[in-house]
Amino acid sequence: MTELTDRNRATEAGTPRRPGVVLLVLSLAAFMASLDVFIVNVAFDDIGQDFHGVGLAELSWVLNAYTIIYAALLVPAGRIADRYGRKGAFLTGLALFTGASAACALAPGIWWLVAFRVLQAIGAAILTPASLGLVVSTMPVAQRARSVRIWAATGALAAALGPAVGGLLVEASWRWVFLVNLPVGIAALIAGALVITRSVDETPSPMPDLVGAALLAVAIGALTLGLVEGTDWGWSDPRIIAAWVVAAIAFAGFVVSSARHAVPVIDPALLRVRSFAFSNVTALLFAIPFAGALLANILWLQQVWGYSAIKTGFAVSTGPLMVPIFAAVAHRLSARIPVGAIIAAGCVLFGFGGVLIALSVDATPNYATEILPGWLIGGIGVGLALPSILSSATAELPATQAATGSAVVNMSRQIGMALGVSLLVAILGTPIGFTAAHSAFQHAWWALAVVAVGAALAALGMSPPRTSQVG
Repeated sequence: MTELTDRNRATEAGTPRRPGVVLLVLSLAAFMASLDVFIVNVAFDDIGQDFHGVGLAELSWVLNAYTIIYAALLVPAGRIADRYGRKGAFLTGLALFTGASAACALAPGIWWLVAFRVLQAIGAAILTPASLGLVVSTMPVAQRARSVRIWAATGALAAALGPAVGGLLVEASWRWVFLVNLPVGIAALIAGALVITRSVDETPSPMPDLVGAALLAVAIGALTLGLVEGTDWGWSDPRIIAAWVVAAIAFAGFVVSSARHAVPVIDPALLRVRSFAFSNVTALLFAIPFAGALLANILWLQQVWGYSAIKTGFAVSTGPLMVPIFAAVAHRLSARIPVGAIIAAGCVLFGFGGVLIALSVDATPNYATEILPGWLIGGIGVGLALPSILSSATAELPATQAATGSAVVNMSRQIGMALGVSLLVAILGTPIGFTAAHSAFQHAWWALAVVAVGAALAALGMSPPRTSQVG
């Protein structure tokens, strides 16, 4: 009887009876959300051809609309999950994401697809912070850091499988890259309803700053529009100048709204936690080359070397395969080496991998010598950097702010990804002929490497005092 009572109390407090099963379900959702992102990259060419040859600038919104909305809603969704219940938020977001995936598969045109991607982003913005918040708040303290790394590494594993799976699915139709989410989402919904326990912050708090979140979305969207369309419209075009003005005004409005609201999008108290503040800067900077380099390599393989979708998928899956391996290496090294130094090394390796590719590629395709070495080095860098950024960001936060904290760092990461894709599109433009394309891609890889070095410098500030590190 005593054992049963203790078990019931543990369940009411949010501690799962079967933490391994709960972690599996939560990681499965992270896997699905990440899988979707990396599958869509490989489908770019086929989507463009199916929708009457739309250009790269239009196609980039299939990625950017998702990341912008996702970034803007992550923090409010995290705060709502903390207040009203992480389990309910997780299941709601998962259901919306799964349903929107089906709608994407049925999209009749490019802007319909972009609209349904927005719905996907809303679902992902709800489920992601709730998922990681459940990991942090329900796992035993001694297992918390390890569980966060597993959660992050599972998403990274999706990056490894995504291009290959996407390549296989695109052979049938690009629409299957969205339909594949349905069985995974339904399975996670059923399992989550059965095994995840209730987890909520019992202390009442006001509603988050939704106006600030909307202004942030407008600011990021206008900035992205200016970057993406600048080459085609002209950098002095009134529309581009208007985009910069809107971005500046919206961001200023976001700052004012955050200062006046009782529950701002980013709580200043969180930013006073050193590891959390530097994790956000590092996450944003590292995500720029991470997203840009992935798309650059895919576009080079398909549009310059003429690879098919399936061949491209398997070609780019080799680098991400290094991620879970070196995430485990980073975890072991963190007991002896400051986490900031490990992450900085990963950022530098990722940038070096891109530079190596830029110096190697030529008109004659030779994947084994021109792409593979740099891509493997880049994958090692991601394994050392990305899971450690996410786990370090939340390691020093109280469990009551777990979902909110994870939402902020993921927001920073998503903003960086949108900027990375936009920067790549702006640098590439519309080159004609191999010489112009080769030069444009080289400039892109070098620019992304420079940003990776900036991320490494920011990472050095992430290491908290040893006495304050958690598990």
